Amino acid sequence: MSQQPASTVNELIAGSAGGAAQVLVGQPLDTVKTRAQIAPKGMFKGPMDILVRTIRTEGFFALYKGMASPLIGIAGVNSLLFASYATSKRIISPFPQLTLPQIGMAGAMAGAANAVLASPVEMFKVRMQGQYGAATDKRLRDVAREMWKDWGFKRGIMRGYWVTVAREIPAYAGYPVFTVTAFEFSKRQFQTRYGEHVPVWALLTSGATGGIAYWLCCYPLDVVKSRIQLRPTPPMSRPWTYINLELRSIVADSGVSGLFRGLSPSCNIPAAASTFAAFELTRGKWEPLSHFLY
Repeated sequence: MSQQPASTVNELIAGSAGGAAQVLVGQPLDTVKTRAQIAPKGMFKGPMDILVRTIRTEGFFALYKGMASPLIGIAGVNSLLFASYATSKRIISPFPQLTLPQIGMAGAMAGAANAVLASPVEMFKVRMQGQYGAATDKRLRDVAREMWKDWGFKRGIMRGYWVTVAREIPAYAGYPVFTVTAFEFSKRQFQTRYGEHVPVWALLTSGATGGIAYWLCCYPLDVVKSRIQLRPTPPMSRPWTYINLELRSIVADSGVSGLFRGLSPSCNIPAAASTFAAFELTRGKWEPLSHFLY
């Protein structure tokens, strides 16, 4: 069998490893980010206050609240994303070293389907992170059952889908230009000094560069997404209308700075570094096995 199926399996396995690493390493800061986005005005003084008060009142493991949903789903999301990206690169050029514009095109192709999986995964995560340790807090299965029973698939399970799509448009327009390009550019700079196989710390540094670039592309729409997904009732107007209304509401309530609540913990350097590094390292580890299987 050709090398392409083997390579695709390799990308899927590596993408799963990258996604799992992202969740396990990044969940605490993601919880801080989400609570900064959705908490009522004046509830917290800032990200550090969220971190300290969460640990003090709910315990350290409250920082991992909502982890089950992304841990189950993000591996699939990242598998699809990384595998699509690798496949897109092969479609665009038969040569292994793509130019940065070609990398940009491949990244744009890879991001097209991401919102379908990312929206429900993030919706459940946000609703779990929006619970502050009260006796009435629900488990993930209870949240899932309630959303399905009360609102069904479209307005329950897929709540926030269109704003997720809206977030991914600038993110994945920027993803190839900034995120993937930032990662690839940084990695190539290290390769000029260390050769093809760069040290792990260099992969971590390159991954962190890519992760920061990603969030700078789309953060205000991520704030809107989190707020809409946490609402007790779904928006009833057309997507553009309710996204616009939410943006205006945030600015009216907190000023333009409200659109960037939680930005500092969202630049989750450990998570971004771990994602790309785990992907690169696992891809190399599993390559002999994928050749054996095919």
